Amino acid sequence: MQRYFVDEEKAHIESNIQITGDDVHHISRVLRMQSGDKVVCCTKDGFEAHCEIAEITNDQVNCFILEWMTVNRELPVTITIASGLPKGDKLEWIIQKGTELGASSFIPFNAARSIVKLEQKKIGKKLDRWQKIAKEASEQSYRNKVPTVIEPCQFNELLKIANDYDVKIVAYEESAKQGEKKNLAKAFDELTDGSSLLAVFGPEGGLTEQEVSKLEELGFLVCSFGPRILRTETAPLYLLSAVSYYFELSR
Repeated sequence: MQRYFVDEEKAHIESNIQITGDDVHHISRVLRMQSGDKVVCCTKDGFEAHCEIAEITNDQVNCFILEWMTVNRELPVTITIASGLPKGDKLEWIIQKGTELGASSFIPFNAARSIVKLEQKKIGKKLDRWQKIAKEASEQSYRNKVPTVIEPCQFNELLKIANDYDVKIVAYEESAKQGEKKNLAKAFDELTDGSSLLAVFGPEGGLTEQEVSKLEELGFLVCSFGPRILRTETAPLYLLSAVSYYFELSR
């Protein structure tokens, strides 16, 4: 059943939900739905409602709530992926696939070895596109919530943001080369349901020793993800898959 996200919380909704924005065109022109058709509406705070379309206008779709559902498809821990800005469309790939695998938010940042340097005037359009990718991936993967994509920041700003997280890790290829194996498991052991994890990944050239040292000073665990060196767009997906197995499938 087609699902749509609305920018309201369950507590503020009574018996009806209004779908607005680009989804109106998708419902009326692409899928050619009509009154009486059923959809799933997801609220801003992660609740799902089985709904029936009551009316379709030019700017909104009015839906009547049939029942609230109790299925929760979110990871039991909150995972934020901080990616050193990579080249091309790699960040879009990370956001799309990371959303499918359960990430809660994404923080692009300018690392020392980031080749891409976004112009301030282009950031708004980029953010809109990234957020749209996250929304569509959330719909496709039946997420309860749409991850947030935060405006690209500088490395020093990322250090300040890190203080808000319970557990912090940084992926570092030199640790993989040296055979480090324990820190990822240690990070998982420190997490409990409802806690938060910030995972930092470098761009194509990796993080510098100075960047990693600054992260370590703030309590980041330096982790390898096995003996193989992973690409900047692959490593976050490895982590999210490992989190899902550890907290969902192995219990």
